[in-house]
Amino acid sequence: MAPAVVRRAVAHIEAHADQPLTLTDIARASGVGPRALQLAFARHLGTSPMAHLRRARLQRAHEELQSADATAGDTVAAVARRWGWTSPSRFSTAYRREFGVPPSGTLRT
Repeated sequence: MAPAVVRRAVAHIEAHADQPLTLTDIARASGVGPRALQLAFARHLGTSPMAHLRRARLQRAHEELQSADATAGDTVAAVARRWGWTSPSRFSTAYRREFGVPPSGTLRT
């Protein structure tokens, strides 16, 4: 089990994934400095806080795309923006790498 600082950081990320978060924001919510948080994530989760945030945002975008309806005007770009992705191409690349399909393949038509 991860230490309390990592659990607090993960909880903060999950609760605020739709907001613009920085490493400093996450560290402050966890009660430690940014470097200490990075080291704790590397040691206990094998990743960084910001990589964890990106994955959380991708997962939320994936869930939203699964229930979205292109015929009702839902778009990949709008979903990506809601989850903090400002670059559609970076979102698409990360999405395909994580889920094995392009985001447009998940959006229901």
